[in-house]
Amino acid sequence: MNTLRILHLTDTHLFGDDARHYDTVDTAAQLTAALAHVAEQTFDLVVVAGDVSEDGTIESYQRARTMMGDWARERGARTVFTMGNHDRREAFREVLGGGQPDADEHALPGVDPARPVASVAESNGWRVIVLDSSVPARGYGDIEPEQLTFLRETLATPAENGTVIVMHHAPVDAQTDLLQALALDPADADEFIQIITGSDVRAVLSGHYHHPIVETINGIPVVVAAGVANIARSLDDPAEESAELAFGGAVIEIRDARTRVVPFVERHEPTPEVFRYDRDIVARIIAAAGRPAK
Repeated sequence: MNTLRILHLTDTHLFGDDARHYDTVDTAAQLTAALAHVAEQTFDLVVVAGDVSEDGTIESYQRARTMMGDWARERGARTVFTMGNHDRREAFREVLGGGQPDADEHALPGVDPARPVASVAESNGWRVIVLDSSVPARGYGDIEPEQLTFLRETLATPAENGTVIVMHHAPVDAQTDLLQALALDPADADEFIQIITGSDVRAVLSGHYHHPIVETINGIPVVVAAGVANIARSLDDPAEESAELAFGGAVIEIRDARTRVVPFVERHEPTPEVFRYDRDIVARIIAAAGRPAK
């Protein structure tokens, strides 16, 4: 029986110093709590699907590698990271390489440190592909043509047990107007789906939305894990945006032909509100930071 167990976290938003997210959230403490929540479980992979850092500093990525790496090694697992819209490519690459620092990774060719961070690595018959959907200095996501070519060429040869793809911006719609304005480019999502359909891809792991979604596309589960730094209220008025002080993630087990996803969300008591944007504020953010009209 071929089994792969994954701890899927995302949006840790770590700082290189003692700063707090939204001047409120101790993101290192949030990550510590999330890891403690699943400390009795065993894993093969420990994934952070983007927005590893909030400030994009070398120190924040060193903190991520130490916190996640030490915890994973104690359990015989390896770590996987991918770029998010808050991350910075040069600093990310200096500390985390192509996103798979514990593996013999093969990165997207090129020498410019500002280029997308993408890689592939295989271990025990399982292949992990890291893609970079970030657009420097923007919140929305794109997948550049060279990465789509990299993905297509890599998937042309199946892995022994199958492939897992990790990318920050999910190829599925968001629940709120603001997050949809900061979503993956629809054309890129369509081409990505076309490439993975009929391939050996067993799951796509994403983040960015700060709340859990599991959507199946042509038989492939796309898993958006809840955020570590905070949890968005996904079923309130979609024209507004708010989040509460909570953390979450998902435990994923791929076993033969089955894929099991166990999302988790844990709230603090009491549960403070981290932020609330009314529809006027959301509209202004979309106008300033959303994808420009083509």
